[in-house]
Amino acid sequence: MVAATGLLGLNATALAARLAAREVSAREVIDVYLDRIAAVDGVVAEGEVWSAKPAGELTPDEPHAYLAVTAAAARAHADDIDARRAAGHTLGPLAGVPLALKDVLTMRGAPTTCGSRMLEGWVPPYDATVTERLRAADVIVLGKTNMDEFAMGSSTENSAFGATRNPWDLDRVPGGSSGGSATAVAGLLAPLAIGTDTGGSIRQPAALTGLVGAKPTYGTMSRYGLVAFASSLDQAGPFARSVEDAARLQSVTWGHDPRDATSVPGEVPDLLAHLTDGVDGMRIGVVRELQGEGYEPGVEAVFAAALDRLSDLGADIVEVSLPHAGYGLPAYYLIAPSEASSNLARFDGVRYGLRVDAATAEEMNAATRAAGFGPEVKRRIMIGTHALSSGYFDAYYLQASKVRSLIAEDFRTAFTGVDALVSPTSPSVAFRLGDKTADPIAMYLNDVATVPASLAGIPALSLPGGLAAAPDQEGSALPVGVQVMAPLKRDDVMYRVAHALEQATGFPALPTGQRAVTIEEDS
Repeated sequence: MVAATGLLGLNATALAARLAAREVSAREVIDVYLDRIAAVDGVVAEGEVWSAKPAGELTPDEPHAYLAVTAAAARAHADDIDARRAAGHTLGPLAGVPLALKDVLTMRGAPTTCGSRMLEGWVPPYDATVTERLRAADVIVLGKTNMDEFAMGSSTENSAFGATRNPWDLDRVPGGSSGGSATAVAGLLAPLAIGTDTGGSIRQPAALTGLVGAKPTYGTMSRYGLVAFASSLDQAGPFARSVEDAARLQSVTWGHDPRDATSVPGEVPDLLAHLTDGVDGMRIGVVRELQGEGYEPGVEAVFAAALDRLSDLGADIVEVSLPHAGYGLPAYYLIAPSEASSNLARFDGVRYGLRVDAATAEEMNAATRAAGFGPEVKRRIMIGTHALSSGYFDAYYLQASKVRSLIAEDFRTAFTGVDALVSPTSPSVAFRLGDKTADPIAMYLNDVATVPASLAGIPALSLPGGLAAAPDQEGSALPVGVQVMAPLKRDDVMYRVAHALEQATGFPALPTGQRAVTIEEDS
């Protein structure tokens, strides 16, 4: 589709080294990525902020990772970094590396739509804490990425601005809700990205697009400036092409924030200090309930091979039970919609976003919400409102909360005997666009392996385990993710296990599938 320079094939760590050695300038890197975005992604490359084409004008060959590209600001930031580097200033370890930011995190000077007509055109006057920390680390934000509306979905088909496509096969989904961020990194439209994970919305897209994607321990990545879906679950985290890249990105964005009432106080561990220590002598638990029925044969085969690699590396592999994990999905789909019903009540036509005028306030409110929210958001608001209503609260929301506590206790018990837990990330490889949009239950089942860790608040990461054929056997093999889970605030252990497995796997990092977004590396 478009020839790429060798810079596009570099992961963030390698690119940062080239920048630090002044072998390439930050401005050159930014221009290479902006050129590729303009050529590939279906944006109108005009003005200071480039906008995506309307959904009806996008072609099947355009991945549609970005909703807005902050071209002028990215170039200005790159020029500033180059000037400070030339003047001998000390810069951060990722200075000059580009990044794609999920459109649920606020950023001054750029629209924040959450993939919804409700916020179309809204430009926030402040940065999210994650955005602030990216700027402080001199990571350059290229733009805002597409997502399922208000982060509700598992395929990025629920965006009001059109679906995002998987770079491995453009007829398939990239997962969701952070599919735009995943596609940006997998499609070589950014070397790094930030997504958010409520029930698997970083890990599942990472699995389906062949990336590393991590959900940090809940409360360690600030939610200030993250537009809320489910406040007790939402957590920002990194997408990257390697475990080390993800660890470096998390290292510059996490930590306590007094502006976030859910932020965990205290120090966070050094994610790089023991990254390469390996797993020899570690006990790693295989979760019995997160495999078997409902998982595609190709996924199970890749996961079995990953266990063999861990064993060969010296880890002691043992089976572990999480007795209540099977109740995680129904508990999640009561708790998350209930919190969404409360959080999204603020979008009423008075205080935020869209307003549809009507004769009375009540009619205006109803008309605004009818026009501004898409079908999936409306569905979840109705589920949550019902679960919280008088006469049903105890039977639904309270019971789900009790199940959540039991699942957290299951994890605490499991971690008394093992250092980390592993499972498949997703029960399937990437499915075709439109395959599950008519069946919400089938869509929700994509989260079956990721939801338990979200409910418990523990850190969890997906990394590529290998490739497997889709059940329809059409096209090339597709990525399969392996999930690594660790105890609360032991994100360093999660990254250590993932790094060891990654080094033993040797995954082909670039998409090679049918109708993939291809590149040609310079010699």
